[in-house]
Amino acid sequence: MKCTVRITISLKKGMLDPEARAIRHALENLGFATEALSTARVFLVTMEAASKAAAAAQAAKMCERLLANPVIHRYEIEVLK
Repeated sequence: MKCTVRITISLKKGMLDPEARAIRHALENLGFATEALSTARVFLVTMEAASKAAAAAQAAKMCERLLANPVIHRYEIEVLK
């Protein structure tokens, strides 16, 4: 079956996020006050898998082997269809 998986990768709590800091500063200069801001990367992956569970397991392997650095990143996996 064909499955689409959403993988969201973000920095773990306590890690420095210079991109978010720059964006937050720019927003404040434009008059948009924010309490906090963080960045994340989202990947939509369509794959063949035997089941939704198998698709989620395959996505987790992708994160562990390439997409995320386990020292600084956390990831969330959601099977959409």
